[in-house]
Amino acid sequence: MLLSISNGWMATLGIAFIFIMTTAGAAMVFFFKQAMGDLFKRIFLGFAAGVMIAASVWSLLIPAIDEAEATGIPGWIPAAVGFLAGGLFLLLIDNLIPHLHLDSDKPEGLRASWKRTTMLVFAVTLHNIPEGLAVGLAFGFALKGGNPALVASAMGLAIGIGLQNFPEGAAISLPLKQEGMKSPKAFLMGTLSGAVEPVFAAIGIILASQLTAIMPWFLAFAAGAMIYVVVEELIPEAQLGSHSNVGTIALMIGFVIMMILDVALG
Repeated sequence: MLLSISNGWMATLGIAFIFIMTTAGAAMVFFFKQAMGDLFKRIFLGFAAGVMIAASVWSLLIPAIDEAEATGIPGWIPAAVGFLAGGLFLLLIDNLIPHLHLDSDKPEGLRASWKRTTMLVFAVTLHNIPEGLAVGLAFGFALKGGNPALVASAMGLAIGIGLQNFPEGAAISLPLKQEGMKSPKAFLMGTLSGAVEPVFAAIGIILASQLTAIMPWFLAFAAGAMIYVVVEELIPEAQLGSHSNVGTIALMIGFVIMMILDVALG
């Protein structure tokens, strides 16, 4: 019982951490007047991409394969199908929900008369959905088996996602301030952009506890959704302009840190 309570608290802390880090990043709007520079932006985007790639492999795809093989299913089947389904789902959402990326003047998704600031927030919010789902599924998978090593691995995933959420929070609140929004409202919007993460983390835990038979498919689905975000948004934006090698190095550092967290804690 004590182990169960301890694991439950670990999951609560991990999910809270990813949201707190986004909030802390959004709070930078009270301390800085300018948006982050291009160099820092490339470093942040590259780092975030590296974290998400490593998390997709070690925290999601490998557990999906192992879990499938433990039930007698060839591991590559749910890993491949779920992975592609996750990418296609994000592609569908990307083409339906109106949103605007920070360095773009042309909105994506269906036509809408929304404000520019609203579509900027939606762009980051869409990015955060697979992150929250991934953390929730990882914790749900760990809690289902009651394995402390899996709980530690899920906590490593939460730490990695949280670390890249800090600059992400600043990356949305500071540009909103430059768009003319007051600091308190920019902070609130930056915080709300990360609010989907604990929501989808809770959904992930529920799915893991109620639909254990198709857990490998969900883990791979989250991995595919995260990789879609990485390839569609993070890597291209990290390579914009001169000195794109900085974004590449940051990606490698993020990958290594997330790999260490997962392997060492798991």
